[in-house]
Amino acid sequence: MDIGFFVTWFKDAAEQIRLRRDHLTELDAAIGDADHGVNLDRGFTEVCKALEDWPPTAPAQALLTAGTTLIRRVGGASGPLYGSAFRAMGKALQDPVTLPGFAAAFEAGVVAVQRLGKAAPGDKTMIDALAPASRALTAATQEGLTPYEAFHRAAVAAEEGSRATIPMRARKGRASYLGERSVGHEDPGAASSALILGALAGVAVKEATKEVD
Repeated sequence: MDIGFFVTWFKDAAEQIRLRRDHLTELDAAIGDADHGVNLDRGFTEVCKALEDWPPTAPAQALLTAGTTLIRRVGGASGPLYGSAFRAMGKALQDPVTLPGFAAAFEAGVVAVQRLGKAAPGDKTMIDALAPASRALTAATQEGLTPYEAFHRAAVAAEEGSRATIPMRARKGRASYLGERSVGHEDPGAASSALILGALAGVAVKEATKEVD
């Protein structure tokens, strides 16, 4: 996993968010401010621009640039939360990047989100997608799976975790003010987290295909 892997991850994540921007905003309209899709689309577009304007010299720098950009460019809670996650990953990531090293850095990112948002699994937040993805990634590395297999498992865990927020009652953020009315809606932060993990798995597929060729 070199610099190109991480730059491609952010570009593909930006594309997935752009394609699902309206869906994310609809999810947020049900239980939040109705701006999650628009904010993340703008933020990840700025991330791609920053990575082009200031090409990173290491994978960790790509993560730090992305995190700092999201904190500066995205309002509300999602910018600081995602920004803190990527910055924590960047600070924890060692070069050369190995799968166990990535899994440890990802876990550091999840811890940063939990610390900033003071959210726990079951609160109906992005943690409900990120935490199971982190556990799946760690387990996959312990089983000796390939990056493609490990990231695929993480993406599936994030998707399942996001869907699991639908019957939950929100205990954090603006959605918590709705009480029982928050039940029956997928959390937009968990949904965008699943998109970002899906983009990660997609990049791993490209890398695996490149190796075969």
